[in-house]
Order: sequence, then C-alpha cells, then structure tokens
Amino acid sequence: MKISTFWTSVGLLFFGVLASFNQERSPKQELPNILWLTSEDNSPFMGCYGDSFATTPNLDKLATEGFLYTHAYANAPVCAPARNTIITGVYACSGGNQHMRSNYRKSDEVKFFLHFLRELGYYCINNDKKDYNIGGSENTEIWDESSKTAHYTNRKPGQPFFAVFNTFITHESCLHQSIPAEELRHDPEKVPLPPYHPETQEMKHDWAQYYDKMEDMDVWVGEKLKELEENGLADNTIVIYYGDHGGVLARSKRYVYESGTRVPLIVRIPEKYKYLFPNAEAGTEVNRLVSFVDLAPTLLSVAGIPVPDYMQGSAFLGEQKTGKPEYAYMFRGRMDERYDMSRAVRNTKYRYIKNYMLHRIYGQHLDYLWKAPSISSWEKAYSDGQCNATQSAFWERKPAEELYDTENDPWEVNNLAGDPNYNDVLERMRQANRDWVLKINDTGFIPEADWANRFGTVAPYDFMRTNSINLEEIVDAADLASLGKKENLQELTEYLANDEPAIRYWGATGFLILDEDAQPAKELLKKAVYDSSPSVAIVAAEALYSLGEPALGEKMLLDKMKEGGFACTFALNAVDALNLNSKAVKETVHEILNNSSNNYSKWFAAYLVKKWERMETN
Repeated sequence: MKISTFWTSVGLLFFGVLASFNQERSPKQELPNILWLTSEDNSPFMGCYGDSFATTPNLDKLATEGFLYTHAYANAPVCAPARNTIITGVYACSGGNQHMRSNYRKSDEVKFFLHFLRELGYYCINNDKKDYNIGGSENTEIWDESSKTAHYTNRKPGQPFFAVFNTFITHESCLHQSIPAEELRHDPEKVPLPPYHPETQEMKHDWAQYYDKMEDMDVWVGEKLKELEENGLADNTIVIYYGDHGGVLARSKRYVYESGTRVPLIVRIPEKYKYLFPNAEAGTEVNRLVSFVDLAPTLLSVAGIPVPDYMQGSAFLGEQKTGKPEYAYMFRGRMDERYDMSRAVRNTKYRYIKNYMLHRIYGQHLDYLWKAPSISSWEKAYSDGQCNATQSAFWERKPAEELYDTENDPWEVNNLAGDPNYNDVLERMRQANRDWVLKINDTGFIPEADWANRFGTVAPYDFMRTNSINLEEIVDAADLASLGKKENLQELTEYLANDEPAIRYWGATGFLILDEDAQPAKELLKKAVYDSSPSVAIVAAEALYSLGEPALGEKMLLDKMKEGGFACTFALNAVDALNLNSKAVKETVHEILNNSSNNYSKWFAAYLVKKWERMETN
C-alpha cells in the first residue's frame, strides 16, 4: 500500500470513529459546531441594541433566538491588537503585541486556541482575515484552511467544525469614498450625532453612509445564517457574532472610550446544547462583562478542553464558566505612526481611563484616519472656532485621568475624575488599573524604541517575566510622571538618574509634560539627550527644545531620526509636535521618505512634507 493511501485510510478511520463516538455520546458531551461571524469596525448600532435609526433585521432576529451581551468589549480599540488578544487568550499588551501594527515574537508558552481545537479533532477554517500582530510563520500554519474559499463544508464526514467568516463591509475604509447623498438610504439630516461631533455636512454624511454600511453588513449576516440552515447544520451549530472593535468615525476606533471598545456580541445556542445557556432563556439580554480575552477560554470550555493557566480571560460559557468579573480592561499603544498610551477599566456602570502621555492630544493627525472627510471637517470647525467645549476637547490637552458614568453619560463627555463625590469610585478603579497592569506584566511601560536593544530575540512576554525587570517601580514612575504636577520635580529628577532605562524614560516624560515648569531640570536634560536609551534621549531633546535650547534639541532629534527603526518614528512625532521645519530637518525627512524601511516612518515623513507644502502655499 502506498504511504499516502495508508494515511488517507487512517484519517478516514479516525473521523469515522469520531463521528460514531459523537453519535453515542450524550447531548451534553457531543462536540458542537461553532460558526463565528465577525464584522469590522462597528459599535452596536443595531435595532436589537436600542438604536432606532439602524436597519438590522437579521441581527435583531438573531438576538431574539440567542443571547445579547450588553457589556461586551474589545480590549484594544483597533483590529490587530484586538485579534491578537482573541487568538491567544492573553492581553496583547501582556504579550508585547499592542502596537498597531507590529511583528514581535510570540512566547512559545502562549499557543493560539486553535491548537487545542484541532487537537480535539475540530476542522478549523478562516475566511479569511488573520492580522494577529505577530511575526513568524505560525500565522499561516494554524488553520486547516485560511482563504477566501475556505468553508466548513470541506470537512471530513462527521467532523465538528470551527469556522470564522469575516466581513470588511463596515471597515473604516467604507468612508474613504463618499456615496452621493441622493443614493444614501439613511438621511444625513436625520442622523443622530454624538455631542462631541460638530454638525458639519461631512460629519452628517459620513454617519449616514456608515449606517448604510451597517445595513449591508446585516444582509451579509443573514446570508451566512441562511447558508447554515440550507446545509442542515443550524440545530447543532453555536453561532457567535461580534464586531472586532468599536468604530468607526473619529474618537471611536483607536480610542479607549465606549465608542472604540464596546462591541455587539450575540450568541445563539441550539436547544440540544441548552446546558451551555448562560443562566437565562434564549432571547434575553446578558449583562455580564465580557471582553475579547475571554473568548479563547470560553471556546475551550464549550469544547470541554481544560483552559491553560497562561490564558488571562475567564470563560463565560461551559463547565469552566467563572463567576462574573468585576472589571473589563482595555489598552491603547502606538496607532500606526502615532505614539500615545492609555489604559482603561470598565465595570457595568463606570469607565476609568488613565492617560500616560498628556503632552499628546487625542486628535493627532494619523494618515489612515484622515482619509474620511468627517474628521477633516471637524478639525477645520475647531480651528475656525466653531466647536463648543465638548467638541473641542479632542483637539486639546487631555487629562491624566477620566471617569465617566456610562449609564447617564453614554457618550462619555462629562469627566467626573475631578468631582469629589466620585472619589471612592475613582480610587477603586485607579487601583484596579494598577493591579491589572502589574498582574499581566504590561509591556507598554517599556518604550517601544528601546525594545530591539532590550528584548533582542526574546519574546516580550518572556522578557517581562525575568528577574531583570522591576515593573512595579516602573509603573510607579509612569503614574507619577503622568500626573503633570510641579511638586513632583524632585522625584522626576531621581527617576532621570535611575539605572533602569524605562524609569529614566518616565522621568524625562514627566519633565516634558511639565513644559515651562521643568526649567529647574534643564541641565539634567542636557545630559539626558546623550542617554543610551533612544527613548530617553528623544523625550529629553523635545523637552529641551521647549525650555530654550532649540539648537541642542533639534540636533539630537536629527541624530535619532537617522537611527532608523521605531526610534526614527518616535523622533518624528517630536519633530511634528515642535513644528520643526529647518533645512536640516527637511533634508532628513526627505531622506526617510525615500529610503526608510519602516513604513510608519515613511508615512510620517510623507505627512510632514505635505504639511510644509501647505504652509508654503498659505
């Protein structure tokens, strides 16, 4: 017998035995099929979530047949880090995969959940987006099939399946080309706008167009559900639908607000698997806090696979279901070419946000985001003085902490962090954030421009679990530096002399945030621009420039721009913030544009060149 024929026979025998075994098992033991439907970049703008302007009959019907989760969250407000968290069951900021996009190594300890499903005999297909924010070949090797033609109907007889279908219909790019107003199905003049958006024509049009795309996405969901019915599989297939993060107009995607992290999540479980019901009857709402880090352990729990200890989420279905968590956690790192850092904590009533880079406004220009007409119109309205205080906040210095009562302030515009009546809530959620970042060994407190030198070939997840890192001291420095208080000058001075580069980075960042109040640190910063850490040197150079040392500040930024990698990208952020446009700066930027191997540095350089051209024209 030929070897290929032999293994084909073995495979058919195995799946025949598996099918026979499943038929003999009790309903509680039978492996369910799992159909996973994902739409991109959309918040729960749906009828079933109470949005009367939305047109989503298929999703509304699915909600009446299943369970609608009212507090479901993406841990990251952008796709690649969010998908990394899903596929690993580990927060992307714990694994070192939070920056959008990046290709840092995954720890060998952390396995994609598909590994366990396939070991059990599941046929796993993906149609077809991956985008897991991880370097290496494992991205393509984890599926039985991942392509635009992958389908569960290609499995062996009797084989259970896990099938992912992803739609791009609601993706941010759907707003890059405006549909003529007369062709829109949702009226721009009737669209409900959030209070932070001004009523520009472009803003109203983009919102209406987005609602049209939500309706188109709903049709796609209906087609997938009909296909499942026609294949006779609806009665033994669990259907899970969710949006891959919030979106998509400005101040949603990429930002750790409700608008960027809250997602629709609907789970339909056939009657034969009623033992998996979440203590409720089908057609009801579930108010348990669920976030993407919970999806991997939940899938393993549903399949009866022990959840490995490294997974950081909690199963919300199956025999390994846990009690209700008190909090869900979110994170924001580099978004393409722009640096920022925030962490957020959410319970069922309040959202707490900790901002670590107060010197960067939320409304930093980002190439991809600015392709939508709506944000340019918002920026112009602000520059023309046509925005109220709520609409202006996006373009102005952000606070160190934000606290919102989401029940009474669903758009999160009334910051309660300074209200003494909420001190207890603020302190509890502030502590919850600190406890979480320490528990998961959050890599974000080490600046990315230093990663190549510090991590080397070691996966960030593994590096953060060595004895060489005292994360608690680093977080202490970040917390104090990001308060922006003049009375902390002595502590910041001590940080700048610390042996730990990340602590020196946060000391320098504290001085940069203080701006003119950092004058007493000028001599220290003159030394810090020669620091072995590129991140420390760049931050110190930016601070020095603003403290009356423009020549030295610009010289050191030019040096770091020429280093390449993410040190260059980080330095370009400072060049833009300082509005540098000397001949030397322009020559270096053009060199980056023409020769850099880092796309984000090239994009930033292209933006600066266009910015200078506009300045010369005006």
